[in-house]
Amino acid sequence: MNDSVKIHPGSFSRLVEVMDELRLKCPWDRKQTIQTLRQMTIEETYELGDAIIEKDWKGIKEELGDLLLHIVFYSRIATEQQAFTIEEVITGIIDKLIKRHPHIYPPEGGMAGLKTVQTEDDVKQNWEQLKLKEGKKSVLSGVPKSLPALVKAMRLQEKAKQVGFEWETPDQVWEKVEEESAELKEAVQIADAERINEEFGDLLFSLINYARFLKVDAEAALEHTNKKFISRFTRMEELATEKKTALAELSLAEMDALWNRAKEEARNR
Repeated sequence: MNDSVKIHPGSFSRLVEVMDELRLKCPWDRKQTIQTLRQMTIEETYELGDAIIEKDWKGIKEELGDLLLHIVFYSRIATEQQAFTIEEVITGIIDKLIKRHPHIYPPEGGMAGLKTVQTEDDVKQNWEQLKLKEGKKSVLSGVPKSLPALVKAMRLQEKAKQVGFEWETPDQVWEKVEEESAELKEAVQIADAERINEEFGDLLFSLINYARFLKVDAEAALEHTNKKFISRFTRMEELATEKKTALAELSLAEMDALWNRAKEEARNR
């Protein structure tokens, strides 16, 4: 069975042609720069992330199209600046994929210095070794500075793991969580604001590490909790409205009762 993707021969070329036409004829498209596109690209990426979390395949398809448009848009601007072309973008990623997967595409001269891969972790470790050989000064250098802090922590820990800087068991990680929690409590007791900030960050970092060991996506888990909170809180507001009142007019105990009711309703759905 052939699982390769079938693309109409002219579909991508037509997309490039449309982008070229828009760049020439549309006032809005002509005005855009890599700087003005940047924030829109970030937003499109988050929209794709939302669709993935919801397992919305229709939405995923649409958002992938939007991101593909951005890739073509950046490449068109780069061509105007004589920096690079869309063809160079494509051949560049093809070359990188082949070079970074020597267990699939053996390089000339063999695989000296690289171990045979058996697992996903073996592939990741080889990937990091190859990047260092290509001139990367640190295994952490590929983590974008602008990543959200929670995602960045996950990536930093995953990168460090590839060179063996990793706990051996989940219990060891949990001990670190408890250690950081105790240090945060100590900082709170002495009201040291700077240390509280530092210890709170350390505790979060340790919890994210523990999530990795449990095979939990910390970002996705937190977003799930965010959505659960939104659902229950908005239901509280609806219940308060049914009582012809507003949440702000209720006592904490009354709001807690509405929260528990919203929580029970969600469980019984």
